[in-house]
Amino acid sequence: MLYMVIERFKNQDAVPVYRRFHEKGRMTPDGLEYLSSWVDTKLERCYQIMETSDPTLMDEWIENWSDIVEFEVISVTSSADAAQAMQGKI
Repeated sequence: MLYMVIERFKNQDAVPVYRRFHEKGRMTPDGLEYLSSWVDTKLERCYQIMETSDPTLMDEWIENWSDIVEFEVISVTSSADAAQAMQGKI
């Protein structure tokens, strides 16, 4: 399953986030895969695509960052898969 993760850096401060990432890496548990990310130009939010077959791994990963980041996690699918699912309905 794919997830869009919106990270809001607490106090709009990216420094602690980048510091921890530099020191410890992404800190994802085995079975949770980082695919890609983008950061807004104000360095206040990060948008990530993550993939896992075990949604509980998302909670484990979030726990590693929740002191400096607020998370919104949304299950997503590709546009191609959504179009395929809609074939018989349109």
